[in-house]
Amino acid sequence: MKLIAKTFAGLEEVLAKEIESLGGTEIEPTKRGVIYEGDQRLLYRSNLELRTALRILKPIHTFRANNLDAFYKKVREIEWWRLMDLRHTFAIDAIARSKVFTHSHYVGLKTKDAIADQFRDKMNRRPSVDVERPDIQINVHVHEDEFSISLDASGESLHKRGYRQDTVAAPLNEVLAAGMIKLADWSGETGFFDAFCGSGTLLTEAALIAHRIPPQYRRSYFCCKNWLDFDKTLWEQVVDESDSHRVLDFKPRIMGSDFSGRSLSAAQRNIEAIGFNRKIKLEKADFFTRSAPANTEGGLMIINPPYDERLQLEDAIDFHKKIGDALKKNWKGWTVWVLSGNLEAAKFIGLRPRRKIHLYNGALECRFLKFEMY
Repeated sequence: MKLIAKTFAGLEEVLAKEIESLGGTEIEPTKRGVIYEGDQRLLYRSNLELRTALRILKPIHTFRANNLDAFYKKVREIEWWRLMDLRHTFAIDAIARSKVFTHSHYVGLKTKDAIADQFRDKMNRRPSVDVERPDIQINVHVHEDEFSISLDASGESLHKRGYRQDTVAAPLNEVLAAGMIKLADWSGETGFFDAFCGSGTLLTEAALIAHRIPPQYRRSYFCCKNWLDFDKTLWEQVVDESDSHRVLDFKPRIMGSDFSGRSLSAAQRNIEAIGFNRKIKLEKADFFTRSAPANTEGGLMIINPPYDERLQLEDAIDFHKKIGDALKKNWKGWTVWVLSGNLEAAKFIGLRPRRKIHLYNGALECRFLKFEMY
């Protein structure tokens, strides 16, 4: 069957490699997503094991329509009673990029009406809507007059791993964090450090990768578990198999620091929630004055320094200059990746990046920069 995995711009190739490693075929990266072929086992594995996917969609119908009445009729022709029943709650997620269908919300309302009216005509009752946590999540994508209707197998974004107990301002998305680690080509062979650790997202995702723990192993809510063709036995097999790949004895150290005690407290709570309190070392330190961890011979450091869009350019330039100075002085022998949301100020780090990758942190365009410190 055809499947679609959605992700952030800049992570499409990383996600495609993950899908290939799980056995996906006919893999085609697209804008903010990957289209691929797979069976029901791969659908389940995709939800449990893909670190850089935001959600998994199963397309069920495509068509063209040039007005809302035609669209409503096409949606109502789909045999929804074969996909859900009256006990299910449902919700619509609609995205419209069209000169005719200009309001995504209204497209969603018309989809809901078509489904409800079909059930009312056939069974004299209609299923209920639940926009918070539905049993069945339906995705509608509109591009001009082309419509694609899909079942959302995930239900809610896969960045919700279940370990975030506490947070600080502007936390890094878990999927983006995992993607950054994958882009840095780190799989646990060397030490890992985050000197602006915030609430610990990069550290936690690194530990999940190093120990080969499925990112969703704590999560129970997936809409595909409510589908009429859900295979509970197969699901449990996939869960058991993915869990059997864990690596318990991981020697390289995963470490993080932050100047903010509040951030470290949040990081500690999140790390404890997922059971990594003995795997990840935290300390309070100022990046600009601290040295690299003792008793290490280099490793990988990824940092997401706090950047404020309201900062004057001169202040942002000075901040990035200080980052470059600290790297040159204290981090010899390390490979360092920096995520910066200030594209102009990032030029003043004063080091020649080996790689530059365009990423988005939310709506903010960023550069992910690689430096080799000699």
